[in-house]
Amino acid sequence: MRVYLNKSQIEIEKNPNFHLMKKALLYLVIVSLVSCDFKSEEVDLILHNGYIYTLNQENDIHRAIAIKDGEIVDIGPEHKILNKYSHKEKIDLRGKPVYPGFIDAHCHFLGLGESILWLDLVGTSSFEEVLERLETYKSRFSHHWILGRGWDQNDWIDQNFPTNKRLNELFPNQPVYLSRIDGHAAIVNDYALELAGITCYTEIAGGEIQKENLSCTGVLVDNAMEVVSALIPSMSRDDKEIAFRLAEKKCVESGLTSLHDAGMSYTDILFIDSLHKTSDLKIGVYAMFSDSEENFDYIATNKPPKTSRLSANSFKFYADGSLGSYGACLVKPYSDKNSSAGFLLKSPEYFKSKAELLYDLGMQMNTHCIGDSANRVMLNIYADVLNGSNDRRWRIEHCQVVQKEDLRYFKEYNIIPSVQPLHATSDYPWFLERLGKKRALSAYSNKELLNQTGIIALGTDFPVETCDPLNTFYAAVFRKNLLGKPVSGIQPENALGRLEALKGMTKWSAISSFQEEEKGTLELGKNADLVILDRDIIKVKEEFIPNAKVAYTYILGEQVYKNSEIRN
Repeated sequence: MRVYLNKSQIEIEKNPNFHLMKKALLYLVIVSLVSCDFKSEEVDLILHNGYIYTLNQENDIHRAIAIKDGEIVDIGPEHKILNKYSHKEKIDLRGKPVYPGFIDAHCHFLGLGESILWLDLVGTSSFEEVLERLETYKSRFSHHWILGRGWDQNDWIDQNFPTNKRLNELFPNQPVYLSRIDGHAAIVNDYALELAGITCYTEIAGGEIQKENLSCTGVLVDNAMEVVSALIPSMSRDDKEIAFRLAEKKCVESGLTSLHDAGMSYTDILFIDSLHKTSDLKIGVYAMFSDSEENFDYIATNKPPKTSRLSANSFKFYADGSLGSYGACLVKPYSDKNSSAGFLLKSPEYFKSKAELLYDLGMQMNTHCIGDSANRVMLNIYADVLNGSNDRRWRIEHCQVVQKEDLRYFKEYNIIPSVQPLHATSDYPWFLERLGKKRALSAYSNKELLNQTGIIALGTDFPVETCDPLNTFYAAVFRKNLLGKPVSGIQPENALGRLEALKGMTKWSAISSFQEEEKGTLELGKNADLVILDRDIIKVKEEFIPNAKVAYTYILGEQVYKNSEIRN
């Protein structure tokens, strides 16, 4: 079929510029179509010219990342990200490393805030120095309980527990409560003992009231502490908010974007939820309910809370106390105290009944176990209830002394070890005496635990230790304290690799709290929780790591900390 053109069309075709005009028109149409289909998307933030550790399956490292509405929307080569997206804010990282936001897998959030408000006794070199600090600050406590925390007799020349004789002389009419650094012992004055009704004849299951010549020395261990601490007036709502906000400030300055609180009341969990909703708190919290009847009653009629910042689907139990206060439950007596092997804080039957209840509720069970006997008891209970391979992700917290023959339970029943590498470096001056050389080989076995499970969750147990995750990293990898002691490292065969330690503070901690779909790695669709350091702890020499500093901390894409001393 032939198409006939009219006269005007023929005249246009004869125009020598017709074909050029036709090509130009076609080009404009194509450009218009392309710009419609691939219009540059605006994002809230682009970080570029950095080294971004995704910790994805391939452990990819990229140069730029795009963030919108609190999520990661793209990550990849620098020019790809810069050319593809317009932005509200752009930061040139100047070669700085970016990691997934650090997660502390075991800590005490309110405890950190309280420790800031209480008298700080950390680093005291003797009980005399404790008393000197009390004298200096006693005006702060003119009409209230005198509260302090942080002393550690293992750091003193006289490593015996103190007595309260001088406390009684200095404070005859005010109750005094001074918690040991691990929270598993306290010294109180006679006034406080009288308020609690404690005498030299009082016996408390799962605790110890230390005595000399039929008189109380004032030292209380584990459950005995609670008889006195229960009398301390509760913090007001305003004071508690101040404590949480002070604690969060220290956390985000250290690069923490999330934390696992190892034991809270349901009322405090709901209070955190309310502070999240008003944006008074930003940090992500995985809360473990503490072992109390009030919490079990709450769970019986309420669904555990779950938001973008808060999750609570586990219970925390204490099987025993600590090595430092001789409360850890051992298979055989302490090497430096043959009269004691420590004790369980509750009966195995109690723990078994709670394990069965939590299994039926579909909740996670996390249990503090320090001594080899406590670990063995709880691992056997877990095995009985879990009954084979599973994805319940029950955890043993601390795993501090685990006999070699008991390690298999972690693998066979998918039990997650949650450890605090700083404990080994804090305890190293005395733990050999406490355990003896042979038994000490079963302590702080981080690498062996990782080999059993393929993951290990790392935390600090703050305020028992500093909340700085970079200290956790250094202790995990080099098995030394920040002074570089001991030079050869503590049982260096149990050191973690650098990438393993980083995953323990991020990816594996997220898995241990059922949050791996939301955080722990830097991947598309995940929370924009990330930390930027001034140096790459994966690559720099060992001596440069203790001085590493956080440059920025982001939670859900929001900058919650910027170090003004570090050049952009």
